[in-house]
Amino acid sequence: MEDTISFGANDEPPSPILTEPDPHSEAGLVVTSSAFRLHTRRNIATPPKRERTLSPQKLESTQVISPRSQSFRSLFYPNATEEQWNDWRWQVRNRIRDLKGIVQILKLSESELSALTRQGIYLPVGITPYYASLLEPANPDQPLRRTVLTTENEYLVTPDEADDPLGENGHSPVPGIVHRYPDRVLFLTTGFCAVYCRYCTRSRAVGNNKGAEYTFDINQWNNAIAYIKNNSAIRDVVISGGDPLTLSDDKLEYLLSRLRDIPHLEMLRIGTKVPVVLPQRITPELTKMLQKYHPLWMSIHFTHPDELTPEVKQSCERLANAGMPLGSQTVLLKGVNDDVETMKDLMHGLLKIRVRPYYLYQCDPVRGSAHFRTTIDKGIEIIRGLRGHTSGYAVPHYVIDAPGGGGKIPLLPDYLVGRDGNDVILRNYENKLFRYCDSEGKTGRENNQFDIRKMLS
Repeated sequence: MEDTISFGANDEPPSPILTEPDPHSEAGLVVTSSAFRLHTRRNIATPPKRERTLSPQKLESTQVISPRSQSFRSLFYPNATEEQWNDWRWQVRNRIRDLKGIVQILKLSESELSALTRQGIYLPVGITPYYASLLEPANPDQPLRRTVLTTENEYLVTPDEADDPLGENGHSPVPGIVHRYPDRVLFLTTGFCAVYCRYCTRSRAVGNNKGAEYTFDINQWNNAIAYIKNNSAIRDVVISGGDPLTLSDDKLEYLLSRLRDIPHLEMLRIGTKVPVVLPQRITPELTKMLQKYHPLWMSIHFTHPDELTPEVKQSCERLANAGMPLGSQTVLLKGVNDDVETMKDLMHGLLKIRVRPYYLYQCDPVRGSAHFRTTIDKGIEIIRGLRGHTSGYAVPHYVIDAPGGGGKIPLLPDYLVGRDGNDVILRNYENKLFRYCDSEGKTGRENNQFDIRKMLS
């Protein structure tokens, strides 16, 4: 099978690499026929004709298109058929990647325009037509727009920032593998993403930019798989990138089948944002293939409630129906999702589409990201505003991925207040204090670190 796996130019998703047409060469509305009919009961004696209903299998294979997407397609891609719009490869080939494409759909701010016209953008711009339909044309402060469109802020680098803030290079025994924890590894499989997030931790390695450190090919994959196979302590592999779901079905299955052949691997995980920015990729054919390799988990990168569209709902439901437990990973971003109500709306919305909130990350100090980073106080404030005020399933773990390779460190509000004799003093979500007898426990006894009487005196 190895001989059948090959990579396209620039590591693009495997498909015929076509010269990208200018999708904005024409504009205008295209009126398409509608399958909807209005029924009235003017003549009760004459029963209405029975509507043809779609089988569950037919419904599963029918791609949802929201009214917003339809309007956007008609306005900016009038020559694109519905079938093309629903084709994930078409979406990738027609990504908006330069100033010419962006100004067709957005009115740029001075900061956006200046950044886009400067030479040497560290992380390229790439936005699928679908995701572009969610952006507000005249509002540069819209949360989603800020996460995908470069601004002058990216050229401001603070002393604490780094190209590789998590020290992944120092924990890479072979190219493509990051082995930081004893029993699990991160497997970087591609440098390609459907959409490039402006706060990306791996901006040094994705986008095929001149500064990218990694290339990806079948030999690298095989060497990485050999490393995993030769280290029996590894029981868990996180397949990431770039975004592994931008690989074709056959390449992804090649990876999964090779990994599943390793006896000591207990679980596989895929880290992705594709169900959010390219929901058309989650086809029945893909999910049918994925479910052959259980236990297979998926961590999906969500940012804001505006991403929870009908298309995304369908993509997540298809994955969940194929037996994959879905968890969310969200980066806390200033001016994007850094308030309790926005985060609560996102977490509630995720549960509705069968995604369990998993991690809320403090934004990593990657180069040019200072304008996105909040204080740690803000993150704890959000967790305090969720815990007890909503379902426990809707409360993610707030963590800092420690710079330099220290791993994920969880942060919690101060629910443990101290100790009074045999009792520990606890604070609940209403800020009320409660006692819990813990006469044999050690917490708070050593060095009287939580002596409540001293704290209250």
